Amino acid sequence: MTKYIAKRILMAALTLFVIIFVLFVLIRIMPGNPFPVERMSAEMILQKRAELGLDKPILVQFANYMKMLAGGNFGNGTSLYNGAPIKPIMLACLENSFKIGVLSILFGTAVGLLIGIVAALNRGKFLDGFCTVLSILGVCIPSYVFMIFLQYFFAYKIPFFPYFFDPSRFLFSSIMPALSLSLFTISTVSRFTRNEMVEVMNSDYVKLAESKGLYGFELMRRHVLRNALIPIVTVIAPLVVDLMTGAMVMEKIYGVNGVGKLMVDAIAGEGVDYNYVLALGIVFSSMYIGVMLLLDILYGIIDPRIRLSAKEAA
Repeated sequence: MTKYIAKRILMAALTLFVIIFVLFVLIRIMPGNPFPVERMSAEMILQKRAELGLDKPILVQFANYMKMLAGGNFGNGTSLYNGAPIKPIMLACLENSFKIGVLSILFGTAVGLLIGIVAALNRGKFLDGFCTVLSILGVCIPSYVFMIFLQYFFAYKIPFFPYFFDPSRFLFSSIMPALSLSLFTISTVSRFTRNEMVEVMNSDYVKLAESKGLYGFELMRRHVLRNALIPIVTVIAPLVVDLMTGAMVMEKIYGVNGVGKLMVDAIAGEGVDYNYVLALGIVFSSMYIGVMLLLDILYGIIDPRIRLSAKEAA
């Protein structure tokens, strides 16, 4: 197990390094200017580029950036927030997106699993069809429509929740944004849970367990849920990253100061702030790789056959 985890960590670190290099090169060769050119002369722009080291060869710039990144520093912005340091601003925005995303994932996964299990246990019956229709509706309805619906009824018609996000009442004002984001998670998790459980329940080893007198919750716990869990976890993992790194539409509608809004501001400002775009790209990639690494390790814990196959391949 130790070798399996070490190999996965090494692969994840190498993947992240390649992604950072590709992002850095692509951003450096992109057309445009990272400064508010309307308020700067050509001489001022050249001077600023020299100060930031943008006039040096790209490999030298990359080496300097990696040294700075190794010290936990993302540098300063070029046009956003008057060139203030990126790290504290990005962390504050990431905290808001992270908390709302976690709430959304927890609620969406719990409800999705419940709906999927109910549908699988009642396959071919009314409850199965009803849960399937709910799942399809959740995928088909655009998220922004559901967000506006929640705002209209629970903030305007029934003024129970605040209309916009309020950092001073974080938990209370996060409920509607989290519910809005959880709709797609509920639909996706419920569909996969239902399909995987039905497939496992029709398998030979489950029928053999039933023939030996194993029924009910014990059969579900020991054979059905455990074997249906791997594909479900595979579906949940990318959703975790997507929701925790911010949803641009949600943050716009509810006025949440998150990383999605920060990315839009960095791109749509007076000058594209390449440093923010690069920093956010690195953070998003790191979170995705981290979640997939955790997923690989969980695979090895849940199903020992994966560890054995990886060992044989090595």
